[in-house]
Amino acid sequence: MNNYQFKVVKIQDNFVWHKHDQTDEVFIIIDGEVRIDFRDGSVTLKKNEMFVIPKGVEHKPYSESESKIILIEPEGVVNTGDNDGAMTAESDVWI
Repeated sequence: MNNYQFKVVKIQDNFVWHKHDQTDEVFIIIDGEVRIDFRDGSVTLKKNEMFVIPKGVEHKPYSESESKIILIEPEGVVNTGDNDGAMTAESDVWI
């Protein structure tokens, strides 16, 4: 929609610290519970909750057990933002 993508993802365990300098990132929890850590605290989200991470804010998602999430972000946004590494997924892959 208008060059935005709605990405359905599964997460479990720790992710990497990262930020997106050019865009906000929206998390909508479909199933499970996700904690998003920030350098100065954290927020815990449960099923049917939504949270917007402002652009430029460093964060690290975590889920103790498998959780399903919808991410809303502009097309081409890399999942690990400014932290390219082993957890970086290929962008714009349709399954």
